[in-house]
Amino acid sequence: MKELFDIHVVLATASDMDDVHDDPEAAAEQLNVILHLVYDRANEEESPQRIEKIAHHCWEIWARNPQLTEIDEEELVDWVDHTLATWDDADFDDNVY
Repeated sequence: MKELFDIHVVLATASDMDDVHDDPEAAAEQLNVILHLVYDRANEEESPQRIEKIAHHCWEIWARNPQLTEIDEEELVDWVDHTLATWDDADFDDNVY
């Protein structure tokens, strides 16, 4: 079911990041790595709604993080794996996103 989620809808652009990051292009690229990791590492049967909630959570956590461009991909993979493994939709209000 995850294929019903369009990852391109949630990807970042440099203009999304220019008010926080010195290098908005690199920050957007790094956030997009996280978002692609979420999609790629999610179970094939994952609902599009759940992936969307996790993607929005990624935006909330990472888009305004000034250290975003300093984190290596291995650490991001670990964070994504942990987020996917511990995600509980009950912890998030459907009206938030």
